[in-house]
Amino acid sequence: MTDHIKVRVKSFNFFYGKERALKDISMDIYRNHVLGIIGPSGCGKSTFLRSINRMNDVIPGIRYEGTLTIDGKNILAPGVDVVDIRRKVGMVFQKSNPFPKSIFDNVAYGLRINGEKNREVIAGKVENSLKGAALWTEVKDRLSASAFDLSGGQQQRLCIARALAVEPEVLLMDEPASALDPAATAKIEELIQELKKQYTIVIVTHNMQQAARISDYTAFFMMGELIEYDVAGKMFTNPSQKITEEYITGRFG
Repeated sequence: MTDHIKVRVKSFNFFYGKERALKDISMDIYRNHVLGIIGPSGCGKSTFLRSINRMNDVIPGIRYEGTLTIDGKNILAPGVDVVDIRRKVGMVFQKSNPFPKSIFDNVAYGLRINGEKNREVIAGKVENSLKGAALWTEVKDRLSASAFDLSGGQQQRLCIARALAVEPEVLLMDEPASALDPAATAKIEELIQELKKQYTIVIVTHNMQQAARISDYTAFFMMGELIEYDVAGKMFTNPSQKITEEYITGRFG
């Protein structure tokens, strides 16, 4: 299975100043699979997610220990190009955050930032990204309309299209459906199943049913520790740890 490993985390610790927020995390994340991360609020899920593309670097006083490799390269090593990492590792946030621009310009944004000037290339990638995010048929006749004209679910898919446009290899999703209604949530879940054919996906979710539906593997975090990591089917039917079972069955959290 080693050739299937996209991201490998080994003895990873994360500090906010003196406070250790993640404690000795080790796990493998497999390419073209969905890893669902579950656990109560404040247990380190989002901190871990944001470590995979070095998003936490914007916070003063943070520190990493251990290794976090993507395709065998340690992204925590000194001198690593963080911009390059973020190109490789896309991110979709809990609250859809379209820019105050047109639908087209939202998706084209990352391409232009990365120096793409050819209009035909940009138009082709915008179309492919919107198709990849299952949004093209809904917006193809109004690409110059404001992104804010879209519904909440469409805005979230637009943000996914924006992440896809720069052709990442890993897609991080921080509770991408928590603000959406059940119909829009179902569309995002369908989309995730489609996207994993091309991408490695890591998703943080509070929703146990959602994690069970979409994850291939599941990681259960608590108080900054990785309590259990397993194939999702086993985790949700027969977890190894009693505390995992208590969390999954809703006895706390």
